[in-house]
Amino acid sequence: MTKLIKKGDKYKPMTMGKRTQATALEVRLLREGIIESRHIVQAVVCDERGRVLTVAGNSETAAFIRSALKPFQALAVTTTGTLERYDLSDRDLAIITSSHKGRIDQVRQVFNILWRADLDPTILQCPTPEDKQSPLEYNCSGKHAGMLAVCQQRHWPLNNYLDRKHPVQQLILGKVAELLRMPAAEFISAHDDCGAPTYLMQLGHMASLYALLASSTNLDMERIVRAMTHHPAMVAGDGEFDTELMRLTPGELVSKTGAEGVQCIGRLGEGLGLAIKVMDGAKRAKYAVAIHLLQQMGWISPSAAESLCEKFVTLGKYKRLEVIGELSFL
Repeated sequence: MTKLIKKGDKYKPMTMGKRTQATALEVRLLREGIIESRHIVQAVVCDERGRVLTVAGNSETAAFIRSALKPFQALAVTTTGTLERYDLSDRDLAIITSSHKGRIDQVRQVFNILWRADLDPTILQCPTPEDKQSPLEYNCSGKHAGMLAVCQQRHWPLNNYLDRKHPVQQLILGKVAELLRMPAAEFISAHDDCGAPTYLMQLGHMASLYALLASSTNLDMERIVRAMTHHPAMVAGDGEFDTELMRLTPGELVSKTGAEGVQCIGRLGEGLGLAIKVMDGAKRAKYAVAIHLLQQMGWISPSAAESLCEKFVTLGKYKRLEVIGELSFL
């Protein structure tokens, strides 16, 4: 096991005895300074070798990774020649990783992928959002378009691309299993809300994936990171946490949220990954914890932290969030 020690402006690992559990974090909603609600949050930082460096809670806590899996699902596009075959851009790749808001520019980017791959939007099997007209407007439509483009390029069936046993899903699972050095058969899957498989994994595994994503040692993942950090508005949208964090830390952090209180962040060039899980699934708590921990580790500047706090910690005239606890350097 390892510990992070401060050296200059960076944290460095120091080997220690094995222990991966510490006190969890608590997020309090304060109404005019009085506690109204509490959320329990667990978090872990790992390096690209999968070593737990620091933790709050239990690094072995299991959760579905949900949409934080999308950068790794995008490996199906970057590793098969699909980008080159259909002349897809970094903006296309960014929307493939996204949980977008259905803005017109985002929807057009998803349509561009399908158009270049000679696919009709009606083939998308993600839902049509309530009060919307097309599955193109669903937040996961970019991911689905990327999967379909791979199927088209590989001449794989299009009508069942969400099935767990479909070649495109097996390709994705194989890439994740390879990164984590685990047998693919050991992964437990379930359908995400969009219909695609997502995977149950330990928080330490999520953090390890993001450490690898941020390590700059794999060209396919490096291109995904470049797309996300150069086009953060495609990854989420104006005012959304992932977009605002990557705008404030250009070339330093890659960030992707997941539903039910999941948030993952990679420290670029250093091979470090942070994974957060709010145990009751509250979105507001994960953003407050992310800002708190990024400050603790020196991953964001005071001015960036202040800007993020104004958007995600101060919730109005009478309400704010407070995070209690720190990462434990084991």
